[in-house]
Amino acid sequence: MASVTFKDVAKVYQRGETAAVEGFSLEIRDGEFLVLVGPSGCGKSTTLRMVAGLETPTSGTIRIGEKDVTHLPPKDRDIAMVFQNYALYPHMTVRANMEFALKLRKFPKAEIARRVDAAAAALGLTPYLKRLPKALSGGQRQRVALGRAIVREPAVFLFDEPLSNLDAKMRVEMRAEIIRLHHRLGATMIYVTHDQTEAMTMGERIVVMEKGRIQQVAPPLEVYERPANPFVAGFIGTPPMNLFPAGLLGPGLVGVRPEQIRLEVDAGREGERPEDGRRAGRLAATVDFLEPLGSETLVHVVVDGTDFHAVVRVPGFSPLAPGARVVLRPDLSRAVEFAAGG
Repeated sequence: MASVTFKDVAKVYQRGETAAVEGFSLEIRDGEFLVLVGPSGCGKSTTLRMVAGLETPTSGTIRIGEKDVTHLPPKDRDIAMVFQNYALYPHMTVRANMEFALKLRKFPKAEIARRVDAAAAALGLTPYLKRLPKALSGGQRQRVALGRAIVREPAVFLFDEPLSNLDAKMRVEMRAEIIRLHHRLGATMIYVTHDQTEAMTMGERIVVMEKGRIQQVAPPLEVYERPANPFVAGFIGTPPMNLFPAGLLGPGLVGVRPEQIRLEVDAGREGERPEDGRRAGRLAATVDFLEPLGSETLVHVVVDGTDFHAVVRVPGFSPLAPGARVVLRPDLSRAVEFAAGG
């Protein structure tokens, strides 16, 4: 196993273009599970591909352990990568797919068999070793891709959105599989996703990226509770933090999580002005629509006298209907305030 260190790494694909990754400096600890998360085009996959050797940095250095791998070919980096599309050889059995990289490196037959059998047992693939990939489900194919990486016993595992092609139930199962794998192997793992749930539940630390730059690096709970800037606040969480503009709850931008707002039905007063409802941290609002989720309901509202939309999380089923008048009472003791300009 090994640490991974980035120092001032940048990637520009064509001269004059905006950098896909810029000023990326980070140390990933030996044995750490680190997640790169951000919207499409933020540079997270490019960063992973530079670790793998599939992209070469325009500037900066990347080290795996004590070795500078910035310009080394992939085969010399001691990494294994799991892709979104499985990348299995369709004409080979499960066993042959898992053996292939070891055979290329001329491992002894007994060692190949030992590694493949151990990985297959750990991943529940032993009954399928003689099958072709087309005879497997999507989750089983992803397990084969994991097994193919495990048998190599690399210094670093790289995951490029490996669960994106799976259905919701299978994604939950495979998240648990990868977490158990990390606990069992104690390996250094770098995982790329755009899914905040994956990032929050899997990573020991998460790196939030936007436009090729790191916005925050911290354990998941810290990122959730203390976002570094409005971008992080508006990206992390499902649904994300409400970012109340200046003047509604304070002089600057104020972030409040949906579950930190108490919602009350507003009987209203004839002749009441919208600004009358903004005293003492209360906001008059109108229900726009609801998302019933069974154990909870997300209530989407529009603050009166503005075009600002907020989301409130309430337990169970809400009897409210679109057009209902409500009062929002944000818990300002748990709010996050951002300076003007973020």
